[in-house]
Amino acid sequence: MRRRIIVITAVHAPSAHFLPDAYKSLRAQELPEGWEWHWLIQEDGRSDEVAPYVPDDPRVTFTQGRPGGPGTARTLALAVADGEYVKVLDAEGQLTAGALARDLAALEGDPTIGWATSRVLDLLPDGSTAGFPGDPDEGPMEPGTVLDHWATHDYRAPVHPATLFARRHLVLALGGWMALPASEDTGLLLALASVSRGWFSSEVGLLYRKWPGQAAHTDPAERAARMAVVEARARALSYVRWNYPVTD
Repeated sequence: MRRRIIVITAVHAPSAHFLPDAYKSLRAQELPEGWEWHWLIQEDGRSDEVAPYVPDDPRVTFTQGRPGGPGTARTLALAVADGEYVKVLDAEGQLTAGALARDLAALEGDPTIGWATSRVLDLLPDGSTAGFPGDPDEGPMEPGTVLDHWATHDYRAPVHPATLFARRHLVLALGGWMALPASEDTGLLLALASVSRGWFSSEVGLLYRKWPGQAAHTDPAERAARMAVVEARARALSYVRWNYPVTD
């Protein structure tokens, strides 16, 4: 019996034309014997503009739903997520060689690790890439360290939520992605990082495309509200001391 990694992509019409590049990067992934990936593409809406870009591949499932933002789309995709692990892949993202295998090795090798992230490079319109200063050292990240950094660095996490790889049952236990117009992925990351140990890989795991049509979430009042509820959730989880894995 083969074991599965579920790759979840939320997409809307303006970003659909990037799906073929994401698919190319996914096809290039090499996994250990006995493992496979299943790509769930969930459209945030019901248009006729995304389906033409969905690959004709039995390993790919395309579904649609009422528009509600990327968090809603990703959480809806969990309904058909039939694997042990969930991997985030934005429509405009591209996995680097070995990214899935490195994530898998981190969690398979240590049952106390609930999630993993990796280094990111921005992929700029001219084809060049740009990194970020201040990445943590490769290795485990203890509960609370991501939240502490985020709260003291202008709400910027030390690791990128677009690279998230996590145990599916843990994502479900936390309710999936947050019901926010943006920062829903940061909300899930901080929740995971409040209840379980994580892993950071210093090897680049994702090229994150920057493009003119990307949404800009700059309204200061909305940003403050998003950050407040993201932090409150993470701190509430820390307060109730519900941890993974459960210990006697």
